[in-house]
Amino acid sequence: MDNFTFYNPTRIEFGRDKEKLLGQYVAADGIRKVMLCYGSDRIKRNGLFDTVAGSLGEKGIEVTEFGGVVSNPVISTVRKAIESVRANGIEAIVSVGGGSVLDSAKAIAAGTLYDGDVWDLFIGKGVIEKALPVYDVITMAASGSEMNPTGVVTNEETRQKLFIAAEPLFPRVSVINPALMRSVTKDYLVYSATDIIAHSIEGYFTASVQPHFPSRIVESVINTVIETTEILLENPENDDVRGEFAWAATMALNGMTLTGTSGYSYPNHMIEHSFSALYNVPHGAGLSVVMPAWMKWYSPKNPGQFERFAKKIFGLSTPEEGIVALENWFNRIGTPTRLSQLGIGEKDLPAIVENVLANAQAFGLAGVYTGEIVTRILENAL
Repeated sequence: MDNFTFYNPTRIEFGRDKEKLLGQYVAADGIRKVMLCYGSDRIKRNGLFDTVAGSLGEKGIEVTEFGGVVSNPVISTVRKAIESVRANGIEAIVSVGGGSVLDSAKAIAAGTLYDGDVWDLFIGKGVIEKALPVYDVITMAASGSEMNPTGVVTNEETRQKLFIAAEPLFPRVSVINPALMRSVTKDYLVYSATDIIAHSIEGYFTASVQPHFPSRIVESVINTVIETTEILLENPENDDVRGEFAWAATMALNGMTLTGTSGYSYPNHMIEHSFSALYNVPHGAGLSVVMPAWMKWYSPKNPGQFERFAKKIFGLSTPEEGIVALENWFNRIGTPTRLSQLGIGEKDLPAIVENVLANAQAFGLAGVYTGEIVTRILENAL
């Protein structure tokens, strides 16, 4: 194993009714004014907004609401929220929703204390040295953002989907109540499953140093996701199973799977971000198309790990069998595996390749993934 430092300051509050205690968690940090960020009005219709706002109010915390955050969140929304935060003297951001809301909350938290345009922080023109505290109640498990310092936002003008990552962006407290996730649709359940698997395999396959223990953690996460997804498709009311799914999502991207590893990268996310930026594709749906296509190209570079994947996940023998089995599982649960299912055709490949090559700069993969290589990967998904 390589030397490593593992640091994760996020406090997780897991379980039924934990959202009712959010005011207690926030008040403990001396916060008096918060912005409550959310997506659709569904959280008002189902009572979750009132529950969270009421919990904050009971502790004398003033709430300013900010709704309308969309899936594949956009920078224009973040900018509007920052204006409101500054105008109202907000001291912390509370996110109630999925990864899109939480990623937006992190961008708002960082942008508020940055003396410049928040997009600077995404393109390397600015550095995140501080941020407002962030708290969250997760209503969809997938992104892992509840226990990491990363946020992803799209610039709809430049058509770039990029990320920020800095220690001040770790949430202070994250609430994970599986019962709040029952309303997730079947489509977004399977998209979430593919997102979790993608988070898991990026380092698993690409790391130049990949010890057995982190590999075993990854395999446990993936096997848990496959098992629980199949159960939840049949019985979405099973909160015990949904809890395991949710915790696997958190574990996939809280840093634990990367301990002792080195030389890893995130090429599947690099490519999928172009799908989302150009065509507003649901992130998980894009990843289920990218992963098998990328794996078919990449597997000869790390055949031993792909053979291990086939054996540990599907009980098979060869890299090729493991890749086919994963693709078949995606097809079985109903998430796309072909570009045509995303409304993308061969004529669109040049624009996607151009966008991916721009992403490669941010992902540290410029020169590694050339236009020819990206084209070859995409052609595997036609």
